[in-house]
Amino acid sequence: MACINPDGSLTPSALAVLRALETPSTPAEIAQRAGLPLFRVRGSLRELVEAGLLDEHEGVYSLTPQGREKINA
Repeated sequence: MACINPDGSLTPSALAVLRALETPSTPAEIAQRAGLPLFRVRGSLRELVEAGLLDEHEGVYSLTPQGREKINA
């Protein structure tokens, strides 16, 4: 399931993932905060990293400046 629409906007689940990243977090922590299944969060994380909205280091994800902009848009 795509998290980024053709027009560049984010799906509701992608926004929930970004909003759950107040602090660097693991996929399980993000899923719990976002209220989404872990499999959906993992798929979203891959796409959001590829889009440059998240960074990943040793299994912990954090927002990039571009990711913060998407939340505040």
